[in-house]
Amino acid sequence: MYRTLEDFLVQWRQEAVMTLQVLEMLTDESLNQQITLENRTLGRLGWHLTTTLGEMMGHAGLEFEATPEDLPVPKSAKEIADAYRISSDAMVKAMEEQWTDETLQEERNMYGDNWTVAQVMSGLVLHQTHHRGQMTVLMRQAGLKVPGLYGPAMEDWAAMGAPVPEV
Repeated sequence: MYRTLEDFLVQWRQEAVMTLQVLEMLTDESLNQQITLENRTLGRLGWHLTTTLGEMMGHAGLEFEATPEDLPVPKSAKEIADAYRISSDAMVKAMEEQWTDETLQEERNMYGDNWTVAQVMSGLVLHQTHHRGQMTVLMRQAGLKVPGLYGPAMEDWAAMGAPVPEV
């Protein structure tokens, strides 16, 4: 749980960099990759991460220019990554201007329950991590390189001269 705004911002900046690494590895052709017809595509997941910033933090009372939820998924991977970067930067700037450490203890109605702002922030990070993991599986299926996020990816082991872990 976050006790200060700066605690969140330090972690968010790191997480946003990792999300951008994933989004920047996507190709336009990979955006339609999905496990089944009933599951989200790789592009839809990336767009969901992008639009959730405004949706979730807007519910928490943060006011900033974010990518609207009702826009269709772009056909360009670059457009998704750019929109994420812009929304994330705007969210951070708005937090620095509108919120204080005390704000984190305030409660907000989130989807029918009361959450502290700190809980909303934690939920945002966990939500992003969850979907980013789904995206890396779809990236492998689409034949894309997966960036090492919390540790080396398969390709990173070879680049380090280390044996690739067993399958």
